[in-house]
Amino acid sequence: MNRTALPLASAVLAAAIAAGMASAATAAKPAMEKCYGVAKAGKNDCAAGPGTSCAGTATADYQGNAWKLVPAGTCVKTQTPRGPGSLTPKVR
Repeated sequence: MNRTALPLASAVLAAAIAAGMASAATAAKPAMEKCYGVAKAGKNDCAAGPGTSCAGTATADYQGNAWKLVPAGTCVKTQTPRGPGSLTPKVR
């Protein structure tokens, strides 16, 4: 290999490795779902009912209309002192 081909081959190899790592990181991201009734006060991801703006606005622990993102399939298995998580808002 001549002196100009070697740096070019190295650059192509580095780009291929970087692209592979980026797609692997994206593919490893787990599916998420909204889980109502599991957030502690002020720790919700969004939607905490009327009069609230969004993230961090839950006023009570395990508020039924406030949700957190959790890995898909784990919400209804999550137990709190007020019962399991829910995929829909809970009336409390």
